[in-house]
Amino acid sequence: MAENSSSPTQIPDSPKVGMVSLGCPKALVDSERILTRLRSDGYQMSADYAGADVVLVNTCGFLDSAKEESLAAIGEAMAENGRVIVTGCMGNEAEAIRARFPDVLAITGAHQYEDVVGAVHIAAPPTRGPFVDLIPADRDTGEVKLTPRHYSYLKISEGCNHSCAFCIIPQLRGKLASRRVDAVLREAEKLVAAGTRELLVISQDTSAYGVDIRHETREWKGREVRAHMTDLARELGALRSPDGTQPWVRLHYVYPYPHVDDVIPLMAQGLITPYLDIPFQHAAPNVLRAMKRPANEARVLERIKAWRDICPDLVIRSSFVVGFPGETEADFQYLLDWLDEAQLDRVGAFKFEPVDGASANDLPNPVPEAVKEERFARIMAKTAAISAAKLAAKVGRVIPVIIDEVGEEDEDGDIGATARSQADAPEIDGQVLLRNVPADLAPGMIVMARIEDADEHDLFGVIESDLT
Repeated sequence: MAENSSSPTQIPDSPKVGMVSLGCPKALVDSERILTRLRSDGYQMSADYAGADVVLVNTCGFLDSAKEESLAAIGEAMAENGRVIVTGCMGNEAEAIRARFPDVLAITGAHQYEDVVGAVHIAAPPTRGPFVDLIPADRDTGEVKLTPRHYSYLKISEGCNHSCAFCIIPQLRGKLASRRVDAVLREAEKLVAAGTRELLVISQDTSAYGVDIRHETREWKGREVRAHMTDLARELGALRSPDGTQPWVRLHYVYPYPHVDDVIPLMAQGLITPYLDIPFQHAAPNVLRAMKRPANEARVLERIKAWRDICPDLVIRSSFVVGFPGETEADFQYLLDWLDEAQLDRVGAFKFEPVDGASANDLPNPVPEAVKEERFARIMAKTAAISAAKLAAKVGRVIPVIIDEVGEEDEDGDIGATARSQADAPEIDGQVLLRNVPADLAPGMIVMARIEDADEHDLFGVIESDLT
């Protein structure tokens, strides 16, 4: 009998893709969707430049400083690998990118998933054949996640209908385009089933969700649900993991439209996390009008008080721009006084930067850089003092926290952990630093912690009991 001398079939290696993701959480979701699609096409992910057949750089183009960071990231990728595809918000400025880096393989704009994937297919063709299966799905969702397993960003819409003087988001990402509510809820349900303990709802304008589609209704679990922030929040609050755990649901980028009042009772009932991220940007009426933003700051203070009467544990985070063209010392002092009264829990501040294409660039009376620096220091000192007092008031309380990271045992046998309370969104707010945690503690667990100390931004404590 003749011996079979045929050679075994060689399965070709799948091409590898590297990713550098810059900018906001919304851009991170775009990166996850691109990588998910590429993985379904048979690509592998590379953790470094050297192992990648092509590198994607997802850029940010909101501020000039962000553009410089994006250009630096493209330059690094070109130097370390040389085969680079650029996407994201700065992709709208292809000429500026090619002027600096003429050899980039392709440039696409924000959330242009098909164009990005098509460019990757050309640069590093996917491996196809009868012996090559799709790469197994990530847990049960089939999605690539760039965040830890226990929290996930849930993007409910794209674009924005506002015309703020300092912003070019509508130019970069278009007008508001809301996702179907049943599609959002299906994605959230899969994420929770796969281990997500915290859903972070994001968009350019979460309060406007569904306006563009006339708040259309879709069937979900045998009932009609509107594409509306309140309905969506209620349904997200009803989700449960396979073991019955209720995920935290955190709302970001919430403009203070009247119907936000309807969300506060859901927080008081424990359906969603008592946390609102509201981009107030300023308080002085003159500056708000110049920014082309609502200027009824007194009414906002009344509403904040009413919200806290309904939900005493409500945490409000916001961001403010200092040094906007025409901002006087009286305007800035008005903002500081407003912050004293509002007592916001978490505050970020930014010095105004001209952005190419923004109408604010043409406004008169620019604020000198030295004055911007001085006002920035003053607002940060003001908000740090407010934060320190609010956190000090939590000393002695027992609160739920979610574990982000567990450290190694030290020379005394003590293990520390980094956690967050319901007042803390990942990456942007504070932390709860825990001492002497049990060895079996793991990221994603929600435990009760007794707060022992506090500083301007963080809490310190010890685990009181396990929840999950």
